[in-house]
Amino acid sequence: MGIGELRHSTRRAFLASSARAGLGASLPLGSLLGLTACREARDSSGASLAAAGYGPLQPTRDEATGEVLLSLPRGFRYRSMGWQGTPLPGGGIMPGAHDGMGIVAARGSVLTLVRNHEVVAETGAIGAAHLHYDAPAAGGCVAFEFDVNSGAASGFRAVLGGTMQNCAGGVTPWGTWLSCEELVFDPSRNRDDAGYTRDRLRKPHGFVFEVDPSGNTAPRCIPGMGAFKHEAVAVHAATGIVYQTEDFSMAAGFYRYVPDVPGRLDQGGRLQMLACAGRQDMRKGLQPGQSFATHWVDIPDPQRLSHSAGRVGGGVFEQGEQAGGAIFSRLEGCFAHGDTVFFTSTNGGDLEHGQVFVYYPREERLVLLYETRSLEALDYPDNLCVSPRGGLVICEDNVRDVSQRLIGMSAAGDTFALAANIVRRADDAGQMQDYRGEEWCGVCFSPDGRWLFANVYRPGFTVAITGPWQHGPL
Repeated sequence: MGIGELRHSTRRAFLASSARAGLGASLPLGSLLGLTACREARDSSGASLAAAGYGPLQPTRDEATGEVLLSLPRGFRYRSMGWQGTPLPGGGIMPGAHDGMGIVAARGSVLTLVRNHEVVAETGAIGAAHLHYDAPAAGGCVAFEFDVNSGAASGFRAVLGGTMQNCAGGVTPWGTWLSCEELVFDPSRNRDDAGYTRDRLRKPHGFVFEVDPSGNTAPRCIPGMGAFKHEAVAVHAATGIVYQTEDFSMAAGFYRYVPDVPGRLDQGGRLQMLACAGRQDMRKGLQPGQSFATHWVDIPDPQRLSHSAGRVGGGVFEQGEQAGGAIFSRLEGCFAHGDTVFFTSTNGGDLEHGQVFVYYPREERLVLLYETRSLEALDYPDNLCVSPRGGLVICEDNVRDVSQRLIGMSAAGDTFALAANIVRRADDAGQMQDYRGEEWCGVCFSPDGRWLFANVYRPGFTVAITGPWQHGPL
């Protein structure tokens, strides 16, 4: 089923369910605001990190390859799948740089997932020609199926090609995937946001694409959602409004796209930037639990590729900042749950190692939920999701020479290590490589809560983790 058919067949159901749901249910704010400096100081000992979760981590063998790739709590197991370099049906090989991911459909025991590939190269698009936006660009998306009963993955296929640095994104309530370009390219200057020339690219970049998970229909570029360094999106199911994060260090905005017709993003809409009453700079000087009344300022020209001072990728942010929009640092993960929208600032806060915010659309209120005061508790939060049992799972992407972790956060506010990347394996040339410092991405739970999916960015693979979730906070 293509995007057009999918939208027409599901839009009525989406709107009807949204009307029934109202604005949804919020997670217990009082419990979540238990994140205090004294708790983080206690966490630095490491003891409460295990006590709050599922126990200490131990090296665990992958059921698919037999390799020891992850450390997990006792009783948990996992299967890897979708490795970089494996053949794709129809030709080509699986791209690398596995990043954002989401579950777009569940039919019986079979889930459909879509995974981003944050490739920054001009070596040619993956997939069939009808999937291409700009043929030289090598980034894009791959979809596949996973059976929650058998634990088997199948049907890997390209569903978007010809894009650049597809970082994160998000699922829609009507069954499509929104894939976000983090790289901005201005053809009029032949420069991207890092200052590099891109002689082979022919189109502007820095957009959001709506992707048909079947791969049968051409993806749709949504220019109205803005041209900037996109990271993640989250759709508020009750209204169809799409929230977006911007991954630029020390000068980023939190945006929303209000579609003219809910569920029809390509039909036009209004791009806006969050503003907070009484404060513009949200990067430092805040306390966990601090709350701000919010409003939204319009972005008159969402497709402006460059800042007036010349910085490619700064045109949207400049408009919002000048209108009083709030300034964050390096916004990354974004996840909607009922009437709450969580998002992370990877290097925000006084220690510059992370903040977690929660936005309440119904109340027009922003709360600093968490700020890192101990690197053992949480260091550089990135993608995140809400678990079916009410906690958070947060991907780490820090710059320390340590194994990157999946961090759990209970509804009571305790953090704990849920998994660690311990990958060491030979490359194609037979040389042993240490991948333990590679980030986690694309975390998401199956609807039944049995499986947690996540990506290890490099050497590029997906894992499905299962275990005794009922014995802990996730």
